[in-house]
Amino acid sequence: MMVNTNLLVPMTDANQNFSKVVRMVDEDGMAVIMKNNKPRYVVVDFAEYEAIAAAMQMRKAKIDAAADTILQENIEAFLELAK
Repeated sequence: MMVNTNLLVPMTDANQNFSKVVRMVDEDGMAVIMKNNKPRYVVVDFAEYEAIAAAMQMRKAKIDAAADTILQENIEAFLELAK
């Protein structure tokens, strides 16, 4: 994943000046907090989080539906394998 280096904040800066992180989120949509010189945390606006959570829920529902379809279409084979 490509991360804009202007959005990176060291953990110590985020800890000492969280208002800086909030300003970055307000202006740029996100802030990436570094821990041990590696991107570790992403801070986003709550509306963005809700959109991400909804997309993840839709993805899980699609995967569950696909798994159910595969199971239903191949139930006899699965039952045979289970013996």
